[in-house]
Amino acid sequence: MPRVHWIPTRLLLLLLVTALIASRPAMAQGQDGDAAWAALARGGHVALMRHALAPGIGDPADFRLGDCTTQRNLSEAGREQARRIGERFRERGIEVGEVRSSRWCRCRETARLLGLGDVIPTPALDSFFRDRATAERQTDATRALIRGWSGEGTLVLVTHQVNITALVGGGVGSGEIIVVRADDAGLVRVGSLR
Repeated sequence: MPRVHWIPTRLLLLLLVTALIASRPAMAQGQDGDAAWAALARGGHVALMRHALAPGIGDPADFRLGDCTTQRNLSEAGREQARRIGERFRERGIEVGEVRSSRWCRCRETARLLGLGDVIPTPALDSFFRDRATAERQTDATRALIRGWSGEGTLVLVTHQVNITALVGGGVGSGEIIVVRADDAGLVRVGSLR
């Protein structure tokens, strides 16, 4: 009887995930990514971006807004991720009208490393992961900011997963961008870029 060799389930899963990641084009997800890039190229859209890779969840107990040493910050991989995302914008000729960021260090650093323009710290984009008391007010203020965008090019908003989920639902990965536009009914999700 021939010998059968079984591949352990974990190894098979690891190989499958690795193959899927390696086969994905950078910063695009098929038609969804194509639609997102096309919308950004047209201008008048908003790129809701979660900060780049900052390992961990939330912030340390001693978190202080003005002290980056007390916060969860970008890893070196996160810094490189932010630079690459900015490069994709430039390669595609995306005109950016304004870059706004949460005041958290990982968001400000992501926005700066994108290299797409001066960064405007914006309290409405601050995380409310720890304190949901301000969630509704901040989400309303961010919606108003998006609805009011009539500038040339794209508005880039660098914020947190919890903020983006409150605006458009669903999860969002580190460095992921959800492209939206406002209409009479609210926010329209155009596509995403990973």
